[in-house]
Amino acid sequence: MSKKEFNHNDHTVPFANTLMVRDSCLCLHVRRAARTIARRFDDAFRPLDLTSGQYSLLMSLNRPSPPHMKDVADLLAMDRTTLTANLKPLERRGLVEITPDPKDKRGRLLSLTRDGMALLARAFPIWKETQNQLESLVADSNARQLLADLISLSQDPEK
Repeated sequence: MSKKEFNHNDHTVPFANTLMVRDSCLCLHVRRAARTIARRFDDAFRPLDLTSGQYSLLMSLNRPSPPHMKDVADLLAMDRTTLTANLKPLERRGLVEITPDPKDKRGRLLSLTRDGMALLARAFPIWKETQNQLESLVADSNARQLLADLISLSQDPEK
């Protein structure tokens, strides 16, 4: 075994492996990029007192008919408890309404209020401008291919 390989007996990892992970780990770099992108959108939405996560949540409710909580949680890749916690401030601001499903009282339907739709309409041009700026940063590669690759990576292989 070379010195650069992990030695199961001494329970150490060579620094060369740390550098290899730093330079090649998809998880690390996707997380760093996600945080950087979220900060860019958070900064852009700040004048509307909105975060990038709240914008995504509001946009996920912009549908012809109110979605179930489970559908929104699945779309946003979060559990229902986290979704509920994220909905509370939006509901308090009067942007979102949560109502029982008339077909199944255990289920909850989510919808934008008039104020929620108005805020979303104000936020969309900000999103579009920020999105265009970010896409221009990856223009030499291929922003559409990057998006397709990220979507592919985020698909649950067990579904």
